[in-house]
Amino acid sequence: MDRETLARIERLEEQLAFQTRTVEDLNEVVTRQADQIDALNRRLAALVEHVEELEDAAAGSVPVTKPPHY
Repeated sequence: MDRETLARIERLEEQLAFQTRTVEDLNEVVTRQADQIDALNRRLAALVEHVEELEDAAAGSVPVTKPPHY
C-alpha cells in the first residue's frame, strides 16, 4: 500500500477509536440517567401514596357542612 492509503487508514482508525469512546461515554451517561429516573419514580410514587394517605385521614375528620350563610 502507498503512504496516502496508509495515512487514510490511520485517520479512519483514529476516528473509529474516538467514536467508540464517545459511544461508551454516552452509554454511561444514559445508564446513570436511567438509574436516576428509576429512583425518582420510586420516590414520586412514595410521595403520591403518602399524600393520598394524608388526604384520606383529613377527609374523615372534617365534617362536610354548609357554611352558615346558606
